[in-house]
Amino acid sequence: MGPPSGGGGAGRSLSERIELLFTTVRRPDRTPYSNEEVARACRESTGESFSATYLWQLRTGRRDNPAKRHLEALAAFFRVPVAEEVALLSAMRDAGVRDVALRAVNLSPDGLGTVKDLIEAIARREAERRRPSS
Repeated sequence: MGPPSGGGGAGRSLSERIELLFTTVRRPDRTPYSNEEVARACRESTGESFSATYLWQLRTGRRDNPAKRHLEALAAFFRVPVAEEVALLSAMRDAGVRDVALRAVNLSPDGLGTVKDLIEAIARREAERRRPSS
């Protein structure tokens, strides 16, 4: 089966996105891949440490800050683009962004919408300030 399509990862946590890959992308006989075989393939593609336990931790959310090369190895194994995952990972590593994201975890959908609207309004205002005067 091919990779999931239609932006199925939007709004999901990293662990949910990885789990979606495992449930959607299967072997030719339609059985799911094991953590061990995916980890082995990732080790072989990166030449670095990548254990089945580490993959299980990523799948369950016990670890949520993988190295870029690990995300790329997972994306290559499941044949999905990694660019948006890497952009999200880079943004989340910024301490300020992570702090805002952690505070937003318990907000309602309406509250999240309000925060999103405020962030977009501030970003527009700052972009206007940076524009050179003509």
